[in-house]
Amino acid sequence: MRAARMRLMPRSTSARLALAVTASFLLAFVLLGFGVHYAVSAMLIQDARELVRVDAAGLVEMYQDDGRAALLGELRDRIGSGEDPDAVYALTAPDGRVVAGNTALPFHRQGARWIEFTEHGDDGDLRVVAQLQRLPDGTTLLTGTRTRSQDRFLSLMLRTALAAFVVAATLGALIGWMTSRWVSRRLRHLDGTAERVGSGELGLRARLDGSDDAFDRLARRFNGMLDRIEELLGGVRHATDHIAHDLRTPLTRLRNRLEEVRRREQGAEAGVQLDAAIGETDQLLHSFGALLRLARIEAQPPVHDEPMLDLSDLARDAAELYTPIAGERGIALNTQLSAPGEAAVRGDADQLFQMLVNLLDNAVKYAPADTEVRLSVLRERGAIAVQIDDRGPGIPAADRERVFDRFQRLETHRGSPGTGLGMSLVRAIVHRHGGHIALFDNAPGLRVRVTLGEAAA
Repeated sequence: MRAARMRLMPRSTSARLALAVTASFLLAFVLLGFGVHYAVSAMLIQDARELVRVDAAGLVEMYQDDGRAALLGELRDRIGSGEDPDAVYALTAPDGRVVAGNTALPFHRQGARWIEFTEHGDDGDLRVVAQLQRLPDGTTLLTGTRTRSQDRFLSLMLRTALAAFVVAATLGALIGWMTSRWVSRRLRHLDGTAERVGSGELGLRARLDGSDDAFDRLARRFNGMLDRIEELLGGVRHATDHIAHDLRTPLTRLRNRLEEVRRREQGAEAGVQLDAAIGETDQLLHSFGALLRLARIEAQPPVHDEPMLDLSDLARDAAELYTPIAGERGIALNTQLSAPGEAAVRGDADQLFQMLVNLLDNAVKYAPADTEVRLSVLRERGAIAVQIDDRGPGIPAADRERVFDRFQRLETHRGSPGTGLGMSLVRAIVHRHGGHIALFDNAPGLRVRVTLGEAAA
């Protein structure tokens, strides 16, 4: 039942705020309406009792001055004339028999002075407010009035209150909607700024309106946080760039000197050691080059101004490049590409090609011999999906996010060639193009799926 209540509650904070404002407005109206109705009803009953009290006092005074016969005559005259159709009179004997009057004495509590009862007649049910007075001769005088006009007024008041409730409900819903729209509008810009900053526009800041209210203070603190993050990221990026630049030059010189020594050295054993040293130097140079490319990609803004291109053409070129490499190990590289023009995206051709090459390189590197690697480019619900399936060892679910970290390699011995930056480059390229990358189990093997959404298409 609790789950059902949770499903019935609106999930949007703005919708909940509108509902809360409307409910509060209606609750206040209902409480006020009940209070006014009770006060008016009590006032009308009090007025009716005052009218009955004055009338009863006059009849008792007549009984005391002129006797029982005069009282009976007066009651019969009033009932017969019909001057006041709402007046109610009854004079009853001690045995309960009605001596004179236009109503019977209803059942009442012994010793009661004021009673209220309902008459059932042709005009419907009428409420009667009456006073009981016991006379010295043992008879009981009932003097009352039908609250016809009071009940009509209360009925009119109730109908008016219901109409006002409908108006109040509409007004409350309108006020709640306007309040939620105002709150949503204040938060929408902050949310949009956070989304664009998350997609790579680190220099963007939330707009301040100078009101210094809670939203304005939140935006100011948000901007301060972004300034600090940009400062820290800039420091890390500059440090990485400086290290890569400063080390590439001496490493290049070292490699050139090793090449010169290799050319002069004639011994086989020395040549093998020099070749290994040159290979290690090339690996270091490749790592620094990848670091510089990654830093440049992460510093670039989203691809809003890049030209349109066909992702299927890039995938076809990447497949042609890796088909001979895969063929050397007996791996079949198959493609499933969308029709020309269906996979059009806005982006950087060199970076998207780099993304495809890195993914294919990993798939071919880890796929067993005599298996298949499949490259697919498909259009799905307005988005472009790139999918690469292999039959290799795959990646455990707990480690699938780690492979995107810099220098992260799942091999403990780290003996295979590579820098540990390939998937970091892929994720940076995908994020710059407004897409998403995810890894899945291909049972067996790994499935890499890149989705470039409508923001990039």
